[in-house]
This record gives sequence, C-alpha cells and structure tokens, in this order.
Amino acid sequence: MIFREATRQDLPAVLALLADEDTVLAPASIVVGEAHERAFAAIEADPRNEMLVLTDGASRASEAGEVVLGCLQLTYIPGLGQNGQERALVEAVRIRADRRGSGLGAELMRLATERARARGCGLVQLTSNKRRTAAHRFYERLGFARSHEGFKLHLDS
Repeated sequence: MIFREATRQDLPAVLALLADEDTVLAPASIVVGEAHERAFAAIEADPRNEMLVLTDGASRASEAGEVVLGCLQLTYIPGLGQNGQERALVEAVRIRADRRGSGLGAELMRLATERARARGCGLVQLTSNKRRTAAHRFYERLGFARSHEGFKLHLDS
C-alpha cells in the first residue's frame, strides 16, 4: 500500500469513491467537470489542504496505474484554542466498497492522524452524516469521541 498526496491523474478515481460509497464505480466512467478541476487545483495549491490517497502501489497492464483504494482530505486550521495549535479537519473519507472490512480504513485514518501529529496539530476532528451509522461506529472504534453537534447552512449560488 502507498499513502500519498493525490495527483490530477487520481481525480477520476477519487470522484468515483465520493460519488457512490456502496458501489465500485470505474474511474473511466466519471466525468470530471470544470468545478472539480478548479477545486482540485485549489487544494493542490494550498499548503493547508491535502487530498490524500491510499493505493495498491502496483501498476497493472490493464489500467493506467495504481488502483486508488481510499481517499480523504485533510485541512489544517490555525486557531487560538488548543494553545494556538493547528487542528486537522478530516473530510471526504472513503474506502472502495469491495475493500471495506479489510482494515484499510483504519490504516488510512492512522496515516492521516500521524501526518497531522507530525505537522504539530493538537487535534483531529471530523464530521459525518447522521445517516452513516456504520461510519460512526468505525470512528468511535478508532478513538474519536462525539463531542459537538454540527450545523450546516447551504448557500444558494
């Protein structure tokens, strides 16, 4: 397994993971829109944001390269709380549907947590949709505690 920053070539695979968490979608079937391109370029250019992937590390003759098995985005947030330490916000955590239950999710989160710790973060936080009860059990097994109630306000563009 290889844990690394995502490249533009990984974008269709990452979008496939985010599009449907219950089905394995072929990255070639994903349409990468202009908004996706802009968002990825912004993440890539921002030192406080990282799109990270976990891959099988093997090149296959039938595919363009490594198979992306999981992904997540880390955003580093400065703040005055936590004695001025940064906090890491984890978003868009996904493991391929056909690889769940094999420990990849725990490994992905362990690697992300270590990355945040190495950066000097004092806290790793995440939010999860209330309907994703299996994900909640997963995060709790990893030591995450339910500590806050989250709120969202969707803005019309």
